[in-house]
Amino acid sequence: MKSTQLKKFFPALVLAVVMFGVFTQSNLAVAQDSNLVTVIAKAPFAQTVDAFRTMVAKNGMMVLSELNQGKILSMTGMKLNTVTLFVGNPTIGKKLFSANHGVGVAIPVRINIYEGADGKTLINYVKPSAQLAFFPNEAIQKVGAMLDKKLAMLTSMLSK
Repeated sequence: MKSTQLKKFFPALVLAVVMFGVFTQSNLAVAQDSNLVTVIAKAPFAQTVDAFRTMVAKNGMMVLSELNQGKILSMTGMKLNTVTLFVGNPTIGKKLFSANHGVGVAIPVRINIYEGADGKTLINYVKPSAQLAFFPNEAIQKVGAMLDKKLAMLTSMLSK
């Protein structure tokens, strides 16, 4: 290519590279954001927490642990209704840990229930399939997809 042709072609090439980068980054952001699920609950905070606990128990899972972040944050003077529930099933956990002992970084599933500044109660979590995607094992991937469906079903029952 001659120098004059290259000078004419160069701005178009730069624009194409920039647009490719923007397109790729925006798709990446959408893909990453789609792994965070947030649902607006129809009930107030305390009722939503109680209802979620009940639904978890009725659907073959259990609350294995709880972190009351609102209580902890109150030590800093911040007032916030928020609780994180660690939800799982020992039988499913055994299956996952048998496939890869490192899955403990992703399970039990962490569910965050909090009251927004507008007074609405929200439930959010990162899709288990996204967290378990780091483990290249078909059995683990299947469990992740199953947990995605179960959590979507549970949270949709609590949503508006």
